[in-house]
Order: sequence, then C-alpha cells, then structure tokens
Amino acid sequence: MKAIRVAEPGGPEVLRWEDVPVPTPNEGEALVRIEAAGVNFIDVYFRTGQYKAALPVTLGMEGAGIVEAVGPGVRDVSPGDRVGSVNFAGSYAELSTARAERLVKIPEGVSTRQAAAALLQGMTAHYLTHATYRLRAGEFCLVHAGAGGVGLLLCQIGRRIGARVIATAGGPDKERLAREAGAEETIDYRTKNVAEEVRRITDGKGVRVVYDSVGKDTFEGSLDSLGVRGTLALFGQSSGKVPPIDPQVLNTKGSLFLTRPTLAHYVAMPEELAERSGEILRSIPSGDLSIKIFREIPMADAAEAHRLLEGRKTSGKLLLIP
Repeated sequence: MKAIRVAEPGGPEVLRWEDVPVPTPNEGEALVRIEAAGVNFIDVYFRTGQYKAALPVTLGMEGAGIVEAVGPGVRDVSPGDRVGSVNFAGSYAELSTARAERLVKIPEGVSTRQAAAALLQGMTAHYLTHATYRLRAGEFCLVHAGAGGVGLLLCQIGRRIGARVIATAGGPDKERLAREAGAEETIDYRTKNVAEEVRRITDGKGVRVVYDSVGKDTFEGSLDSLGVRGTLALFGQSSGKVPPIDPQVLNTKGSLFLTRPTLAHYVAMPEELAERSGEILRSIPSGDLSIKIFREIPMADAAEAHRLLEGRKTSGKLLLIP
C-alpha cells in the first residue's frame, strides 16, 4: 500500500507518497480502507515539527472508509461497515488503523466523503458553541476565518441557535460565502480594522465570544472585540503562535476569559464522541448543515493541498482521495 510520509520537518515538499507495509489491527483496533482523508491545520503543525511526532510519520487523523478487518476483541464494528474517525494512525494512506471505540458508523444518506469532510471540523464547531462557550439566541459572536471549514459551520450553527454572527473573511467572495452560511455581518480583515467594525456593529458593546482559529495575527483584535466578561476561544493558530500575555490585560479589557481548547478534550469519553458526531452527521441528510467540500485532491498530491491551506486559498474542506 501507499501512504504520505514525512521523514523530516519542513515545507509541503517533504510530503512523500511512498510504499509502506499494510498495518495489522491489534487488539481493539480495526483496519479501514480509506476512501477520503480530511486535511486540517493540525496536519501542517505535525509536518513542520510545531507538534512533535516520531519520524518518519504518516500524516492525517481524519478520514472515512470501509472496515477491512478487525483485531481481537472488537465487537462494535465489522468488515464492510462504513466508518469515520478523527483518530486514525495516519489517514493520508490507502489503509489505516484506529481504535474501534474511536470509530463512528456513518448513517444512511451521508457519503464517506461527506463524513471525512464533516467530522473534525463539525465536532469542533459543536463543542465550541455548545460547551466551550454555550452560545445563546440574540448574542453577538465573532467568527474569524468565516469562509473556512470550521468558520462556515460556526456560521451555520450560530444561525440555527439564533445568535447574531459577525464573520471575518478575506475579500468579497469569501464574505459572500460566510453570509450565505448565516453570518449577519461580515468584515474584510484585509481592508478594515476588525475591532473597530465590531464595536460599530454592536453599538460599542462588543461581542460575547470570539471563536479564533487564526492566532497571532488576530489575537489583539479579538480581545479588543469582546465586551465585558467576554470569552476568547482560541482554538487554532494558523498564522502562528500567540505571544505571552500578562493576565492583567484580561482585567483591564473587561475581566475577560481566555481559553485554548482542543477537540480531543471534548470527545474524550465515548458518550461525548457519540453525541457530537451523531448530531453532526444526522444534520447532513436533514439539511440542517451544509458541508462545503472545496476540492478533492489525489492523495499523492498532498503537498498541493497543504499549499492551498497555508496560503488561505480555501473556502470549505480539502479532501485527499487515495
């Protein structure tokens, strides 16, 4: 079989399509033939060495496909089942293993490609709006990168809740996508001061919560966009790490809350994984959520996908197809 391997940290050019042994499922594991793998910024962080992994490593956590075999003790899934996961041991591959308890069965009406595009980003949007800060009807929230994969889902979920969503985006086309997804107002971050625009839109009060996946470039503006006792949920750092902050700053800006959540801690328990994944996947055939797949790229060309993602040239989800 073939897989995308990284032998040393670096740019997209270090992604190599190589022959590797077919993995054997251990006790409690299942072997899955990957039909689509999701591309996420966490993959970039592992590729560059920002997040550490034993090298060489097969990239990718998110994917969906068909169970080929199961290891001893597995009862929840069987060969032939359609499944998805955000915990594959390398989903940029033709075959990959995962703990059976971390696999999600894909319901009727949802394709494996839709599942691969929806699980990680959909569950991220779900935990952010339902647990990190429980968004309520009528509240203003700010969503950075509103035309990105998570951003579009946050706009949709925010609208479904009844919140008043303000989204940032880079240019008129991306602003249009965010508005179609549910944003009440959009701000072109390239030409406008985001915090000033937020204050204008909210009559000077600021928003209750900022959902920020960008990091370094947006951090100060995010804090300045919050109202008194507002919450900044910093769930990514696509522009780089945020510099150290004196907690006194949170006091002077209005007794603010700052949190750095990650999906793993919000689906750690099997019941949490089942609840979040179930709600997201059931929302696709019902039409409550629209999953925008930006492009499907041959897995051998994973470097192109990483260049598009890092260059902020995407709107929606990138998939790799073996």
